[in-house]
Parts: sequence; structure tokens; C-alpha cells
Amino acid sequence: MKTKKIIGIAGAVLVAAVLGGCIYLNTLMPIITGYAAKNLASAVFVSGRDQADVEALDLHFSFIKLTKNKVDFDKRTVTSRFLWYRSTAAFREGYGVTLLRGKDKEAFLAGQYPLPADSAYVDYLEPGDPELAARLEPLAKAVVDEHAYSGHAFAFVVLHRGKVVAERYGEGIGAGTQLLSWSMGKSFTNALVGIMSGDGLVDIHAPMDIPQWQDDARKAITLHDLLQMQSGLEWNENYGNRSDVNLMLHRETDMGLFALSKPLVYEPGTHWYYSSGSTNIVMRYLRGRFASDKDFLAYMRDRLFGPLAIAHPRFEPDMSGTPVGSSYLYVTARDYARFGQLYLDGGCIGGQHILPEGWVDYTVTPASDSDGRYGAFFWLNRSHVCPDVPEDMFSCNGHDGQQIFIIPSRELVVVILGYSPKPDRVMDFNGILRDVIRVL
Repeated sequence: MKTKKIIGIAGAVLVAAVLGGCIYLNTLMPIITGYAAKNLASAVFVSGRDQADVEALDLHFSFIKLTKNKVDFDKRTVTSRFLWYRSTAAFREGYGVTLLRGKDKEAFLAGQYPLPADSAYVDYLEPGDPELAARLEPLAKAVVDEHAYSGHAFAFVVLHRGKVVAERYGEGIGAGTQLLSWSMGKSFTNALVGIMSGDGLVDIHAPMDIPQWQDDARKAITLHDLLQMQSGLEWNENYGNRSDVNLMLHRETDMGLFALSKPLVYEPGTHWYYSSGSTNIVMRYLRGRFASDKDFLAYMRDRLFGPLAIAHPRFEPDMSGTPVGSSYLYVTARDYARFGQLYLDGGCIGGQHILPEGWVDYTVTPASDSDGRYGAFFWLNRSHVCPDVPEDMFSCNGHDGQQIFIIPSRELVVVILGYSPKPDRVMDFNGILRDVIRVL
């Protein structure tokens, strides 16, 4: 009888463990299938990449590699399945891809608003010194073709004194290929805040008039706190589990609303920690300054993308219509380079201020609790993350190794885009920048 009782208890424990595992796995399903569907759809329909290549590189990790993905070129959707769950992402011309949650594509498209027309801006980047370009060519080849610095580079562009001295692309990628920003999109959100601040549409140091915050201590949070990642709001940015960032990107229909609903755990402005949710709160707040999504998009194109000669930006929205400022911008490598040059030139293009005077200085001012690592939606080298690179370097950093490096003392902008996800394959950015500077 005692043995039977022990067996019964063991069986019950085993059943409970299996049931608990299935319940937890079920909570991961939107993340697993959503990640695959969204990123494959954008890679295929926005970047023009081959499905097999994306699955073999970008999606070849963890449970993501086990998904079964169907690309429908007629409907321009991707449906990804894993065990009993599936997710669908839909492409819309001019907008890019949105992960569908709570509506089918037809219902989602029914609420689509007219998109501001793209403009055929002329790329104003000019070739630089041919001799310097020739000296940099072996290095560019090593980065992109030989993967000599580890990682997998799609694109490599170097500007010196505002002119192109190195440019190279991987197989299937070209100068016209739009590539994913990941968190470099945060820095574009910084630019948008700066422009709107200069236009008198926002005050970065005033408490924000967010209705959900007015009855508690969150009402003291400012745009400045959010830009410096010191809002004090609870947040988990761990990409390896069922974290806030994964739930926001792969489950929520209104990402900014999800993030701003978090409770306050620190006094605003006192504690630094990285949060993609902060950027989506900012983008949602900026959108709220306009009467419609169409007006907001038109403003972004007229005041930010237009002056940068970015002809066809795809700042992909969530299902609420708000661009996902934390993660989902698609433009070309040259577009990213021109953006870096804007900050190198103090916010000016051709002598004209696009960003308000002093905005770049504000951007590179370290957040008080960041140990010199972070400014306002830009990373800093004051903590010598890249020890062989000048301390004045600041950068736009994105997941999987997307980078725009800006080095004022060397009049240098370096763009590297690609895939660098594993500890043994993280690109040696310090080594690349060190060697570029040596050539110069």
C-alpha cells in the first residue's frame, strides 16, 4: 500500500509538471510564432530577401527554428505555426508589416487610412577620396565577404567628412535594400522628439499629460526621463523568455499602451535601465499631438525623412496605427548613414538646422545613473565599451548587431547591418572601428 501511494504521488507530480509545462509553453506560443511571422514577412516583402535564406540565418535559433512558415505572395501574408498555435503577419504597401492580433487581415485593412505619397528624393551622398576608398576596400571585403570580424554583415558603409569612402553589400543585398533597424529606431524617435520640440509641439521637461498616470506618482514622468531610460516604470527587457519586451512586440495590439500601464518602481529620473517600452510610450505620445495617423506620418516624412532624402521609409506600425519606435524601421544602409551624418553635423544638413540647435549636445549628455553608457536614445563610448575608439563616439545600437557609429573627432560615420546573435559570433565592432581609423 505504501508503494502504491508513493507511485500515486509520483504520478500526480509528473502530471502536474507536464500540465504546468504545457501551460507555460502555451504562453510562449504568441512569441515563438509571432517572431517568425513578423520578421519573415518583413524580410520577404520589405527587404526582398529569400524565405529559405531568412529561415536559415535570422530564424535559426531556439524554438523559432521549429516553426512551419507559409508565405502567401498573393495575399502578402506570412503564417507561422508551432504545435497547436499560429500567427499571421500582413504586409501593406507603404506601411510594411504588422503582426495581426485580434483581427484578420481584411478587418485590419478596412480601417486603413490614405498614406502620404512617397517622394523621389535625390541621394545627396557623394563619393569620397578614391585613394582612401581603395585603402578601405580590403577591410570592407573582410567585414562583409569574409566575416573576418565574426558575425554576418549584410551591409557596410563608411562616411568620412560626409562622403562615401567604403560601401559593400552581402549576397542578395544592395544599395536599395531596406534593412531592419531593430533598436536603432529608438534614435530616429529621438530625432522626431527633437524636431517636435523645436516646433513647439512638445516640452521634454514637462510632466506628460497621459490620462492613465494622472492619479498616481507616474504623472511626474517627463519625455526627458523616458529618452534617458530613467522613467522608473517596471520593465523586463530580457529577450530570452516571456518578458515584457517579448509580450509587447508579439502579443499586444497597442504597444505604447501596454508599456505605459506598468507600475512605477523607482522615482523618475533616478534609476537607469534599458526599456523598449519607453520608446513606444514616447512614440504613442508624439502620435497623440496630431489629429490623425495620416497627419503624423505626413509630419515625419516632411520634417525628418524628407530632409534626409529617405524616399520610402517603412516605420512599421502596430495594430493601433502607431509606428513601433523601439524596433521596426526599414530604410537602406545609405539612409542610416545619412542619419548618422545628421548627428555628426550637429543636426544640420547643408547648413540648415533639421534638429533644433543644441539637440545633439543634449542627446550625448549621459543619463545620470547610466555610468556614461547612455544619453537620450543613443549609446555613448564614455565608458569605453570600445576601448580602441575615441571617447566621443556615440552610436545607434540595434538587436543582432545593427549599428550606426558616429565619431566626431574623426569626422566619421560607420554603418554595419547584419546578423550577430550568438556569443561566439558577435561582431568585433571595436576591431572594425579601430582598423577603419588606422586606415584614415
